[in-house]
Amino acid sequence: MAEIITIANQKGGVAKTTTTLNLGYSLVQLGKKVLMIDFDGQANLTTCFGVDVNSIETNIANIMTLQMEDENLPDKSEYIVSKNGLDLIPSSILLTVVDANLKLEMGSERILYEILEPLQEDYDYILIDTSPSLGSLTINALSAADSVIITVNPQLLAMMGLNYLLKTISKIKKRINPRLGIKGILLTMCDTRTNLTKVLSDQVSEAYDGKVKIFDTQIPTTVKVGESIYYSQAISEYSPSSTAGLAYQEFAKEMLDSEIR
Repeated sequence: MAEIITIANQKGGVAKTTTTLNLGYSLVQLGKKVLMIDFDGQANLTTCFGVDVNSIETNIANIMTLQMEDENLPDKSEYIVSKNGLDLIPSSILLTVVDANLKLEMGSERILYEILEPLQEDYDYILIDTSPSLGSLTINALSAADSVIITVNPQLLAMMGLNYLLKTISKIKKRINPRLGIKGILLTMCDTRTNLTKVLSDQVSEAYDGKVKIFDTQIPTTVKVGESIYYSQAISEYSPSSTAGLAYQEFAKEMLDSEIR
């Protein structure tokens, strides 16, 4: 049964989408079966995967709507896109409509889990990319998850909401999803040349070490990230020697090693 991992932070620009894609690709390279869910109405992960959002007939918004209306879902082959051994359920702008409708739906927090549960037997990992908010969609993603990876960009504004996110995760664990755990904090977009990055990284370690796992691997900032996205590839696929690509490979190994322990 797949472990469902939500990649979360209510702050935008902290590499949630980049992490979802590159962790997924790295896990596939390590022999794992991986499904990614683009659970953001901006559909950035879908675009990064090389899927034209205007060309797909069925996406996660359609599936969520059918599930809310207690309609039969189509065969998974109709909404799962595959490339290089990695699978994706794409998104579209229609997911913003779903977000609004969820607020009116009874028991709406469990809708995504109901969709993913029958898919778990096909994969080792299901990775959910979330929107930069703590609205109904992100709550659904956390309610469906076994664990959370929190991506943090070591910039002051990117770190200010971390405590609030942790409190939200704690509430969801207590009230909705008792199996939810925090896999760890991943520092992304790290520029080791700046004092600010070191100071803020040290602050994260001091504040959360012993309470929340902080991954040893840090993802460096590099122009190769933007280039790989332009060509709809994972970083290590686009540039095997890139520091960021190598870091995501190390992160995938670190995550698997921590599970074995």
